[in-house]
Amino acid sequence: MRLLMLGGTEFVGRAVVEAALDRGWDVTVFHRGRHPAPEGVTALLGDRTTAPEGLAALATGSWDAVVDTWSLAPSVVRDAARLLAGRVERYAYVSSRSVYTWPMAAGLTEDGPLVEGSPDAGGEVPYGEAKRGGELAVADAFGAERSLFVRAGLILGPYENVGRLPWWLGRIARGGPVLAPGPGTLPIQYIDVRDLAEWTLDAVAAGLSGPYNLVSPSGHATMGELLDACVRATGRTGGTDAEADAVELRWTDPEALVAAGVEPWTELPVWLPPGETYDAMHTADVSRALATGLRCRPVVETVADTWAWLESLGGVAPDRPNRPGRPPVGLSPEREAEVLTALAGAAGHAETAGHAGHA
Repeated sequence: MRLLMLGGTEFVGRAVVEAALDRGWDVTVFHRGRHPAPEGVTALLGDRTTAPEGLAALATGSWDAVVDTWSLAPSVVRDAARLLAGRVERYAYVSSRSVYTWPMAAGLTEDGPLVEGSPDAGGEVPYGEAKRGGELAVADAFGAERSLFVRAGLILGPYENVGRLPWWLGRIARGGPVLAPGPGTLPIQYIDVRDLAEWTLDAVAAGLSGPYNLVSPSGHATMGELLDACVRATGRTGGTDAEADAVELRWTDPEALVAAGVEPWTELPVWLPPGETYDAMHTADVSRALATGLRCRPVVETVADTWAWLESLGGVAPDRPNRPGRPPVGLSPEREAEVLTALAGAAGHAETAGHAGHA
């Protein structure tokens, strides 16, 4: 297979490139040159945002498939898709479940209602509308039978430049009492970036088309299993209470966290309390992807490999591995200590009141 990867030097694109190289595919990477291209590829340089001159390197050549992860103005996807339509067999666009209208019902399938989007939209476009516009741009150029839409949910794993799982690993590696959002048995949905890459390559090789929700099945992992895996990966198991840096996961009810003003998803990454937003993010129907071969590795493997990658970079740092332009995620040490103190005080007050009432 001859694969053209638009991007390919970071997170999802890099995982796709590495998976394709492992299969022995002939891979071409088109990128802006801000990061080194993976070894073993043919590298083409250009800036898609300055079409048509920025796409000059793609003026010739043919490929069996192209994979695109673009998340901003849909007009950028439109220009690339139109240029490649006659020389590429299939276009796989890594979209998002954010293309569904809000609120997303629990168990939503690919037939759910979609946000408005335009393939011609430029400038700053809301994320969901940008991804939907990208889908429409690909469909306009390649037609329904040659277009594949990978509607991913939460993506974790090595190379993550959003910082969600890296923040948890860095926080637990620091030790001490950790504000753990409960309940620990709460199921979470995510996709390991490498599982996304493998499924996408399988799909283009098999000639699949149309939209697919791509996250793990509901119940594949829980919040407790994710944080326990972080404890094991960072070597924090086996500590004693006497050790100043021993990890103590302080599981806290969602109601108490919300009352304390903690922001789900941003201050405590991945976690959402039960309710409308949780249903939207962690209960997607993925039966269509499972029926076409989606396989999801255990959460302990995702966490351990992400930690190994972070260690290869020298560990977690405030400016790493976050993508430029994205706000940082996770509680600051000061904010976490403040919340833990407030929760402990509230619990102590409630216990005192309970004893007084009993007396």
